[in-house]
Amino acid sequence: MPRPVPLVTPRESALPWHAQAADTVVATLDSHAEHGLTSDDVLARRARVGENVLAATRRRRVDRLILAQFRDVMVLVLLGAALIAGVLGEPEDTIAILAIVILNALLGFVQEFRAERAMAALGALSAPAARVRRNGKDETVPASALVPGDLVLLEAGQIVPADVRLLTAHALRVEEAALTGESQPVTKQQTPVGGDAPLGDQFSMAFKGTIVSAGRGCGVVVATGARTQLGRIATLLEETDDARSPLQQRLAAFGRQLALLVIGLCVVIFAAGLLRGEPLGLMFMTALSLAVAAIPEALPAVITVSLALGARRMVRREALIRRLPAVETLGSVTYICSDKTGTLTENRMRVDSVRWGDGVHIDVAQWSHEHDTGIRPTELLALCNDVVQQPDGSLVGDPTETALVEAARHHGVDYETLTRQWPRLEEIPFTSERARMTTVHRRADGNAEGVLVCSKGAPERMIRDCTHMHTAQGLVPIDADRVMDTADGMAAAGLRVLALATRTMPTMPSPLDAVERELHLLALIGLLDPPRAEAQEAVRVCQRAGIHVVMITGDHPATARAIAQRLGIAGPEDDVLTGAALLALDDEALAERVSRTRVYARVTPDDKVRLVQALQAQGEFVAMTGDGVNDAPALQGANIGVAMGRGGTDVAREAAHMVLLDDNFATIVNAVREGRRIYDNIRRFVRFVLSTNAGEIWTLFLAPLIGLPLPLLPIHILWMNLVTDGLPGLALSAEREEPGVMERPPRPPKESLFAHGLWQHAVWVGLLMALLALGTQAWALHHNNPRWQTMTFTVLTLSQLAHVLAIRSETRSMLAIGWRSNPALLGAVLLTTALQLLVIYHPGMAGIFRAAPLTLFEFLLCVGISALVFVAVEVEKVFIRHWGWYGTTARRT
Repeated sequence: MPRPVPLVTPRESALPWHAQAADTVVATLDSHAEHGLTSDDVLARRARVGENVLAATRRRRVDRLILAQFRDVMVLVLLGAALIAGVLGEPEDTIAILAIVILNALLGFVQEFRAERAMAALGALSAPAARVRRNGKDETVPASALVPGDLVLLEAGQIVPADVRLLTAHALRVEEAALTGESQPVTKQQTPVGGDAPLGDQFSMAFKGTIVSAGRGCGVVVATGARTQLGRIATLLEETDDARSPLQQRLAAFGRQLALLVIGLCVVIFAAGLLRGEPLGLMFMTALSLAVAAIPEALPAVITVSLALGARRMVRREALIRRLPAVETLGSVTYICSDKTGTLTENRMRVDSVRWGDGVHIDVAQWSHEHDTGIRPTELLALCNDVVQQPDGSLVGDPTETALVEAARHHGVDYETLTRQWPRLEEIPFTSERARMTTVHRRADGNAEGVLVCSKGAPERMIRDCTHMHTAQGLVPIDADRVMDTADGMAAAGLRVLALATRTMPTMPSPLDAVERELHLLALIGLLDPPRAEAQEAVRVCQRAGIHVVMITGDHPATARAIAQRLGIAGPEDDVLTGAALLALDDEALAERVSRTRVYARVTPDDKVRLVQALQAQGEFVAMTGDGVNDAPALQGANIGVAMGRGGTDVAREAAHMVLLDDNFATIVNAVREGRRIYDNIRRFVRFVLSTNAGEIWTLFLAPLIGLPLPLLPIHILWMNLVTDGLPGLALSAEREEPGVMERPPRPPKESLFAHGLWQHAVWVGLLMALLALGTQAWALHHNNPRWQTMTFTVLTLSQLAHVLAIRSETRSMLAIGWRSNPALLGAVLLTTALQLLVIYHPGMAGIFRAAPLTLFEFLLCVGISALVFVAVEVEKVFIRHWGWYGTTARRT
């Protein structure tokens, strides 16, 4: 009879799995430490707990995904514009507007699949097969077939197929960077660890999706599928909603305000006209024309094109934009929460400091002390080592040992020649209990007598067997306290410290472990995953731009502090908040700490999501960078997630909004600069379109009030909205960045799109355009000029072109900007002018638009009147520069 599936879980038992003795875990899971489960046990448990796979993301029906794209207020306003254009008998305009709506709906529909792709990438991390012991026999089974209680055999190169409590561990080391953020392989053990140990310190566990880098071991499966640490991340990723970009939020607010304004104006004007006794048909046409005039049909297209062009530019700068709003969002972020390993650092160990046992720094380049056997200290760095050199010169092996060999090669040591000259006779391998590795060598050419012993390991273990130590003054009796003070100081600086010791012996001793006695301490080696060369400047630029850079890592607090200080993220007195400390903080206390904490260490995936949410709750816009599986939920939950393209995992890339193709933190600076430029250009377009539409509104609103006939036909209004607004508006997206764009602080997260005088500008410029157009109309009617409507139409059109040339900067004059600095805009203005001339003078077009050819004098008069708008806006800039109108300063530009 198969045994029932145990109901005890680590949450329900007295201690978590990693804190329980191995035999207790086996007994709790009703397994056997030697024979494993029986086939009947496996079948019964699989029926109870299911397969060892990650749950699929919940999928919405396609029709609901499509309908969701049409719930935005701006989209509804555009659909209303299409309906109005159809009522007015303009099917071409209806088609154009609907095309814009459908394009935006298609883009939104495609973006809905991002979370599903992230879940698929998580599933790909599952090991395809696993070595297990069942019925007392070793066999290979699909990883999906594992159940709690199975005995799993682990070897170097394997992906851990489930969460496993280790029963044996022989020099077992596991790469957990993708899960915990730890930058180097973790040495595992079978003995239990403290119950409150964070994920990165649970040395008695091996977790699903991590990679065995060295050694071998055996363990009992304690969790499968969604119950694993990887499965918990999958659940977080599934439950975490994408944050809306600031652009999306501002445009949604803009759409709601605009819709209310349009409805209100139409009702007021229509009712007022009827009360004055105006004809019903005239007021109906006026109200509909006003509605069409108020709706910026080109706004979604301009924004889409602006973001698409920005995305293309970012690809050339090694940043792949997966969602178009991501570029603009980076220009708005106030916090960048960055993973350390592989993002701010190079994700490889490097020898950073070498010291004598008495603490004196050693210049490795001048390290000329020669050992009794004729071997140099720099050669000893590489000799006690299991690194393999490939034919192309690359090194394969443990990151720490690779760093030692690279340091030796940097100082002239040929690793292949060294290993041939000093072949290994014996080895005592590294184990977690011994915390050291020792090799024995004999010179191949016979020029040295006896054997050479080389040993490296943890200083506290090594000094027990050392009788002497090398110093700058020579060999002296070892001072254990002095050595440990030196080692502790190096560790406090964030270095991983190894002690390197040697001795010579006339013959190979028996027993072999006698070689580890009476050693001479050669040096203390400090290793570090070094910061990227360009990261420090990138951090400095972000800080000048008012962006707070925060390091969030799974590494040791001392290591995190050291890297943060080197990069300028934190100072010597700044706190490092650990995952355990975070767990003890409630939401209120955490909200108080996040605003002043810049370094977090030993954090879990839940901690990262919680930190991002805490910052967002305070109104901050948060960017999260990372490369591991553990980063995925926070990447998706942040306002913008930035993943690494080279060293990152598929899970992180699929969950992110943007991918850095060169894994270069400095690329984020380019993205921030591009985002700010794009937002400035979008503001330019909104300023342009609101002003021009306000001009049309004022014109239609004021004409009946002052006794003038309807000045514009519906087709004139649609022409200005779709052509006069559209072409120059698109060209504004090519405007260059303002000087000092990275010297100003981020926009306040709640800042309105209309801030810094935008709406005031739109009101008075629109009124000016209307007065100029109505003045032209009144003048022409006074002189009985039959072309009065064409002249009014032309003045309003050319005024808009004059305005677009003037608003290329909010503070700088056109003389400072240069007429040719944006060829696309200059070309758009010339093309629009040519199209307007075609409407006026081409018989076919004139018939459609009910226009009449103007005389040269009349056309030049229209040009001169329209130019007054340009002059007025340039005068406004003078007041802004010198008196700070609207709260705008030259710094904001």
